Amino acid sequence: MTSLLTTWFPNVMSRLPEFFSSMVQTLVMVGVSGVISFLLALVIGVGLIISRRDGIRRNGLVFTILDKLIDLFRSIPFIILAAALVPVTRMLMGTAIGPKGAIFPLVVGITPFFSRQIESALAGLDPGYVEAAESMGMTTWQIIWHVYLREGIPSIIRVTTITIVSLVGETATVGIVGGGGLGDFAIRLGYQRSMNDVTIATIIVLVIFIALIELFGRLLAEVVEH
Repeated sequence: MTSLLTTWFPNVMSRLPEFFSSMVQTLVMVGVSGVISFLLALVIGVGLIISRRDGIRRNGLVFTILDKLIDLFRSIPFIILAAALVPVTRMLMGTAIGPKGAIFPLVVGITPFFSRQIESALAGLDPGYVEAAESMGMTTWQIIWHVYLREGIPSIIRVTTITIVSLVGETATVGIVGGGGLGDFAIRLGYQRSMNDVTIATIIVLVIFIALIELFGRLLAEVVEH
């Protein structure tokens, strides 16, 4: 098996420690930025739902600000956004390269998309649940926790899965500006040095990684829903 892999992926096998390190870096970037963006998106998504025209705490100003900020950041291609954020990233993180320097632009890049996904998930909730909660005299925070968040868990899991898959793609893209991970590994060796086996190996790993994320997300959503 080893000899076969050496024949097919000679440049990868000669750099296995670096390849494995790149995989770990990608996992770290996805994990850390995913958790941070999930928390931010949850707050923003709930804010959009409750402040919209038919929300339980209608507030046109809050809704407009959040809505327009999301549209603004989503309209900027991620690679351009990551490059533009380099000075801010360096100021906040102390560096603009490597996994540490990639986390901030990843959070900024994925949170608007994630927020819109959370908003869509919560908007699909049966309005009857909210009406019943209001008739029972629940407070705003109780409705958010017991109705929107608890009843919306299956939908939130599904949109989170979609977002994490997109985030994996962004971790590969951020390698162009020195973000580290598999994207950086593939660009430096596979593209710049024309080592095609490195590019193919990176694609295979990313495809497997995404397939596992989608499988886990689908199974988790089904378990929670039942």
